[in-house]
Amino acid sequence: MKKQYLFALLASAVLPLSLGAFLPQAYAAPVYVGVDGGDVAVSGYDAVSYFEGDGVPVKGKADHVVAHDGAVYHFASAENAARFAADPAAFMPQYGGHCAWAMARGYLAPGDPTQYAVVDGKLYLNFNAEVKARWDQDRAGFIAAAEKNWAEMPADAKFGG
Repeated sequence: MKKQYLFALLASAVLPLSLGAFLPQAYAAPVYVGVDGGDVAVSGYDAVSYFEGDGVPVKGKADHVVAHDGAVYHFASAENAARFAADPAAFMPQYGGHCAWAMARGYLAPGDPTQYAVVDGKLYLNFNAEVKARWDQDRAGFIAAAEKNWAEMPADAKFGG
């Protein structure tokens, strides 16, 4: 009987560790894309820059900030800050900056602002390059699932969305 108990105890300790190698960490509490866990959205990247020119995001500056919906957005220029302030919904990342693939699967994970796609005029972030590659295989399907899950997400988990 002791062997069975010891095996169950070891399995319960090892199984979660092994699963962690395959999946991004799921978070029970809200996780916001921020700098050092703060309220800086998109890790300080200029949200407008994803929609300009070649679409390569640039880091914003603390000189050009806009506070919106509990987050602080940094911008590379006063012009980008003004564009955002005039229509935040046009530039904010979907799902509050959480990973779009994770949201499609029903949980929250941080979005990496360097792993992104703009689809139909909306910005989507992903957890890392591997997750983004999976998400890219069926963007429309994952977006549909994520939209449903985001609508059911508790209000206190939402950040700018």
